Amino acid sequence: MSRKNLSVALLALSLSLFSVGCKKKAPAATPPPPPPPVAAAPEVKPAPAIRSFSVEPTSITAGQSATLTWAVENADSVSISGIGTVQSSGSRSVSPASTTTYRLTATGPGGTTERSVTLSVSAPPPPPRVETPRVVTKSLSEMVSSLLEDVYFDYDKSDVRDDTRSILTKNAEALKQIFAAHPNGIVTIEGHCDERGSAEYNLGLGDRRSTSTKDFLVNLGVPADKLKVISYGNEKPTCSEANESCYQKNRRAHFSAN
Repeated sequence: MSRKNLSVALLALSLSLFSVGCKKKAPAATPPPPPPPVAAAPEVKPAPAIRSFSVEPTSITAGQSATLTWAVENADSVSISGIGTVQSSGSRSVSPASTTTYRLTATGPGGTTERSVTLSVSAPPPPPRVETPRVVTKSLSEMVSSLLEDVYFDYDKSDVRDDTRSILTKNAEALKQIFAAHPNGIVTIEGHCDERGSAEYNLGLGDRRSTSTKDFLVNLGVPADKLKVISYGNEKPTCSEANESCYQKNRRAHFSAN
């Protein structure tokens, strides 16, 4: 290439580069704005859940008891009608006088839940009719003749014999029973003798026999003012034969009712 042509080419290249450099630079592209933030969904609180609420047994008789049992979740407050505020789970013994419906109310951030159970109460059966036995009180004379025994004495003696002490002890208890049934009753202790000896002597001996018998009974707790003494001597024998066996039957203290 000739020098002249080279110079022309260089000049053309310079003009071209100058022309490019003088052009206005285009502005950079603006990035799109970020999307608006997505609002968080509000937290949903779970509703209270009554897992169980029961009464066992479901039917009772008045005076008996039953047991309420419950279990609740997601609740801040739990109450049962007729009982009040309770824990979220538990049991309670109840004994209503009539049929009762118990309502459990559970309240929490998620709302309120209720459930009911009914306890049926029936009236108790009437008590069995008891027939009051008719108390037939024997008369004073009947009680004296059936409960009191005679006591016997040795010949010409008025001391209480050892073998009659047990009889008089039984008589003392019987007399207390008699006077409880007949508070105004009086029992007479009769002194008797066999036919031997004078009538006057036997009256005195009979009096000593009835008196020693009374003293023995009074020492055992029988009221003295309920006992009266009298002597018949040998006037009222129970046996009329003239032998020792018969005489023994007549030497006695006998009890009678006034």
